[in-house]
Amino acid sequence: MSIIKIDINSDEFQRELQKTVEFTDKVIKQFDWVYNPQAEVNEGVQMGLARNKMMYGKRFCPCYMVEVVDEKPRSVDDRICPCKPAIEEELPKDGVCHCGIYCTPEFAQKKKAEMGMEEIVHTHSRGLTKEEAQVLVNEKELDSDELVSLLEARELGMVDFKLVDVREHMEWKMGHIAGADRLVPTSSFFAALEDAKLNKDENIIVYCHVGSRSAHCARILKDMGYAKIGNLSYGIVSYGGKIER
Repeated sequence: MSIIKIDINSDEFQRELQKTVEFTDKVIKQFDWVYNPQAEVNEGVQMGLARNKMMYGKRFCPCYMVEVVDEKPRSVDDRICPCKPAIEEELPKDGVCHCGIYCTPEFAQKKKAEMGMEEIVHTHSRGLTKEEAQVLVNEKELDSDELVSLLEARELGMVDFKLVDVREHMEWKMGHIAGADRLVPTSSFFAALEDAKLNKDENIIVYCHVGSRSAHCARILKDMGYAKIGNLSYGIVSYGGKIER
């Protein structure tokens, strides 16, 4: 199966997206939640929900991999929006669902304040030595600043790795990390992986929207014999570097 490409400008998708926005509006009202103050997070999740509705007939959480088992689609933990973990655990405990779209009013207010603060530069954000870069590229989990630093180090020839986006084609078109080398969508993972022709001995860093799908893919790759896999822990929504569209 080749990479599934959904035209986000098509009438069909736009109709489904409008239905999905109306759906998330109802969820917000039902549970007395609010949207994330980061509009791009909400838009990305809504488009992912609309995509899954078109592809699988259900609004599976777009932050988790959907697999077809016995001809029936099923997501990890069977997460269908609004998912049980979000209602019972994530919102009460963390103030925000895993995908980031649904928040408590208190969390949203805090997030707005954080967005208004001056960004603090992470200690790993700039100026890696070659030795530091070679150690960092072998970490299993990376944050935004660490990936920015590794991409800069790669440009300088200090380290080599492949950066792989495991989101869907439409998400890639909306925006992807500058320097991403391959698109291997979870909906056609194994076929796309074969086309990507990745070396099992090279360093590979995977990322998705918030880090869940990519973490799942990292485990699959490791089981397949890919020895050096890293994951962008909180996905592209956390990434502070350049985004290409």
